[in-house]
Amino acid sequence: MQPPEPQPILITGAAGNLGSLLARHLAGKGCALRLMYHRRPLPDDLTGIPGVESIQADLGNPATLAAAVKGTSVVIHFAGVLFRPRPERFLPKTNVSWFANLLDAALEAGVSRVILVSFPHVEGPTTPDRPPTGRLDGSPISVHAQTRLQAERLLFERTHGTSCTPVVLRLGMVYGRGVLMIDAARWLARRRLLGIWRDPTCYQLLSVPDYLQAAESAVLKPGIEGIYHVGDEAPVTLQSFLDEACRVWGYRRPFRVPVWSVYAVAGLCEIAASLARKPAPFTRDFIRIGRVSHWGDTRRARKDLVPILRYRTLEAGLETL
Repeated sequence: MQPPEPQPILITGAAGNLGSLLARHLAGKGCALRLMYHRRPLPDDLTGIPGVESIQADLGNPATLAAAVKGTSVVIHFAGVLFRPRPERFLPKTNVSWFANLLDAALEAGVSRVILVSFPHVEGPTTPDRPPTGRLDGSPISVHAQTRLQAERLLFERTHGTSCTPVVLRLGMVYGRGVLMIDAARWLARRRLLGIWRDPTCYQLLSVPDYLQAAESAVLKPGIEGIYHVGDEAPVTLQSFLDEACRVWGYRRPFRVPVWSVYAVAGLCEIAASLARKPAPFTRDFIRIGRVSHWGDTRRARKDLVPILRYRTLEAGLETL
């Protein structure tokens, strides 16, 4: 008697940045995957791989989601809308209502684990002296963080008393080659256009290899449940990170500029994008979330997800840039 076919893992937003990185990683491990996309097609290297199927679905249209989640064992959720002006107008829908649609479909299909990819900003500003504690009653500053916290609450509320296990990955800032925001910073630095506000902002980083290992464990390892803060072991400031990155790339360090000027540029980008009906790569809410210091208590993640980091500090991880 032949063993049953493995149930596929559904990755939403598989055409996006972190989603596609994880899809490549898990495909290389031989995992059965179902990659969900909406308008943007999947990267060419993710199509035609044995054991990997693609499905087009719309989180805003619940009727399209049943086929996406049917027969899956785990759902890991990345999908969303980022690069659009005035995010306060659409994020309550794309980050909360659309996730609710996915969650309803997953529960109806009997999915055993739903993983929501999040970030420590949902508890507001935190530091190594005042780390986040896995609370769901924080007071985040940016609309991105406010709506992600609402999605976290929704996940725990809707799965309570069901056979579906909720998992939240609050990731530090993922850095390395192939990460969109890091590549954008390098593009700006090459053209001497990269600037950063003067006042230091504490960040917890996470290298791409360590992110992939943590996400793999969250997907595949038994007994994973609850909120995990995932990051490295040495706090840095965003300013020092960009200084070091530019040194490695061989460019001058970023300009130090008044914070009002950063908001002004972001506002102009939003106005131009609205008039041209184009994506907005830079918004005022990105600045709000970027200016939030964050540092998480990673002991649960060390115990359950990634006991040994490949890159424990920025100094060790500079080679990934």
